[in-house]
Amino acid sequence: MSEQRAGTGPLDTTIGVITPENIAFEYQLAGPFRRLPAYLIDVLVRYSIIFALAISLMFVVGMIDWDTLGAFAIGFGLVSYFLISWFYGAAMETYFNGRTVGKWSCGIRVIDVDGCPITGRRAVIRNLLRIADLAPLAALSSFGEDVPPVFFIPTGMIGLVCVICTRRMQRLGDIAAGTMVIIDEKTWRLPTAKIDDPRVAPLSTFIPGDYAVSRSMARTLAIYVERRHYLTPARRAEIARHLTIPLLDRFNFDPKVDADLLMVALYYRTFLVDASAEPADLGPLAGYSPLRKAMPL
Repeated sequence: MSEQRAGTGPLDTTIGVITPENIAFEYQLAGPFRRLPAYLIDVLVRYSIIFALAISLMFVVGMIDWDTLGAFAIGFGLVSYFLISWFYGAAMETYFNGRTVGKWSCGIRVIDVDGCPITGRRAVIRNLLRIADLAPLAALSSFGEDVPPVFFIPTGMIGLVCVICTRRMQRLGDIAAGTMVIIDEKTWRLPTAKIDDPRVAPLSTFIPGDYAVSRSMARTLAIYVERRHYLTPARRAEIARHLTIPLLDRFNFDPKVDADLLMVALYYRTFLVDASAEPADLGPLAGYSPLRKAMPL
């Protein structure tokens, strides 16, 4: 994958990702002042879980027999504290599309630098290296003479400097894992293009009604239809063929179906067709079927 910054201004936080299919996506990077509240919320959630678990464990063990189960409770509590402290973020980001409770609350999420959803391995790497991003540690005794010198507070200066100085606003954990934090586009809307080809409406009727277009596929369709007019027919066919290979098998379509036309038909069915409208007049295309086993319309 290759990336390009969309603009050269110092305040521009948009980054572009170009896929091998020559489809471009743009993401707005999340800066430190948006990531800090998310981190603090996650700290609160993490310690709330630990506190609730500790109270529940003490209650259960106290109801049974503390002398018998006390050592077990302490060991279980320490293991739980370790797992929650170190792997809460990794588990949440892996199974909730790059989001933790804090990131979801602040409207941000983690993705790979190539624009793909984050994997479990990358989530573990970026979260384990968080301790390095929180360095250096400041002794609380420097703020008050009565505080024992064994208490420290993370300053996060290394992570802040890395976020400010890197092109994708990455901390050390992001650099090592190959990830970046973006603003989740909850209000994103797709543009609609005008479709003039009379073959599009008939072909769209053969797309199975239970086929659900994912968010990433919807974005791909919108960008493809918007930019296809600037591509040569050969380039159009090359890109569309790569994107529609899995769809031909899923829809049971003839492999000879025009891939570019199928992309436009899928766009039409997804964004333009009105389910309550009358069926389109097929005209001379009546009786045509793209299915492997031809069926009349």
